[in-house]
Amino acid sequence: MDYDAVVIGGGVIGSAIIRYLSLYNMKTLLVEKEEDISSGTTKANSGIVHAGYDPEPGTLKAKLNVKGAKMIKEESGKLHFDYKVNGAMVVSFSPNDDYKIDELFERGIKNGVEDMEIISGDEARRLEPNLSENITKCLYLKSSAIVCPFSLTQALSENAYENGAEFKFNTKVENVEKTEGGYKITTNSGTTITTRAVINAAGVYGDTINNMVSEKKLHITPRRGSYMLFDNETQGMFNSTIFQLPSSKGKGVLVTPTVHGNLMIGPNSVDIPDKDDTSTTAFDLDYISKEALRTSPSIPFRKVITSFSGLRAHEDSGDFIVGEVEDAPGFFNATGIESPGLSSSLSIGEMVARMVADRLGIEKKENPVLERKAAPRPKEMSIDERNELIKSNPSYGRIVCRCEEISEGEIIDAITRPLGARSLDGVKRRVRAGMGRCQGGFCSPKVMELIEKYASIPFDEITKNSKGSNITMEDKVYV
Repeated sequence: MDYDAVVIGGGVIGSAIIRYLSLYNMKTLLVEKEEDISSGTTKANSGIVHAGYDPEPGTLKAKLNVKGAKMIKEESGKLHFDYKVNGAMVVSFSPNDDYKIDELFERGIKNGVEDMEIISGDEARRLEPNLSENITKCLYLKSSAIVCPFSLTQALSENAYENGAEFKFNTKVENVEKTEGGYKITTNSGTTITTRAVINAAGVYGDTINNMVSEKKLHITPRRGSYMLFDNETQGMFNSTIFQLPSSKGKGVLVTPTVHGNLMIGPNSVDIPDKDDTSTTAFDLDYISKEALRTSPSIPFRKVITSFSGLRAHEDSGDFIVGEVEDAPGFFNATGIESPGLSSSLSIGEMVARMVADRLGIEKKENPVLERKAAPRPKEMSIDERNELIKSNPSYGRIVCRCEEISEGEIIDAITRPLGARSLDGVKRRVRAGMGRCQGGFCSPKVMELIEKYASIPFDEITKNSKGSNITMEDKVYV
């Protein structure tokens, strides 16, 4: 066998699984059909670390959400990803619905959520002055947090890499079949990979992968949600994440700060047939705009800098599907992972890795790498610290992205560190070059020059993200 375990899918779930697998004495591989980690659902995530009040008690969602949220907080100091406890509010707009706040509070108690309280609309507005006057009651969750999904996924993958895990990008799984003692995976390149165990973390394609080996068929519906992101001039408008009362299709349109200081609103929830359709529509954006205005009439829509959509993997059962498939020994699912999937990612990763290790009879490593070195961030340093950094490496004094104040040194680090960026979006997700008001209009050519130099990719082969999204054509640059 080539490997002990192969993970299919490089989102936050697959990256969490490969990270925890890498803590065991096994040979592991992650395969991802795109050019980078975080290229699917993870790249269009709200970044909320949910406290755990919403899932039905007794479900995997409830169990893994509460545990996972605590694990993310614990690991943030070791793996150095962007994380902040900012609190959250679930708001009611009518006395007729106030009883639902009480129900959510009771559900949170059953799920083991800590630091919750019910407050009045007036008390909520004292904490968040830009809230609507129509808000009557609020569930206040002090332990809720926000995280950068890209940063978290990058940290998990880099740590796995440091522990010996291997990664193959631009590698689409075409088929998985049982063999004696394991599985054979066929990829789009025509190569085959043999492994003792397979872990299916393929997001909206999780049913497709499962149904290749199991008679117990799954069915995933892509559930599209759109977001609007605002300029960081909106920083401080809200400190907490504001949820509306949840429905059967999700937690409703939220208003939240990001860990980087932007304001963000969304998502809506639309079931679609196409597993690759991440388009945004005027109808979707109009809907989330109107819904967000219910939360706050002060939202400054002139400050919107971009909009985007992502797909959630809604499986018909309604709960996470995590574990070994009954009729396919050695094949493990981590699928149907919709909200609170990000919050549950580390607990899912730990759970699956333990199951795989038990199946294969493999013990943990004695001295795995448990911490990840943080990248320098001049913008967050004091003047003296920044001057010392620039003195030791002048590239940190040359600003490439003016909107986000990202230096050449940070971009070089993003390209040259383990599992470094190989596309414009790869750089953007790691260090935010191109994430500001101009959306890369100014800095993209320079970033491309750095990718060409430090990743040894010819200029005309550099892409925005996936294969075919080349930036240059006929010696011209389109940004």
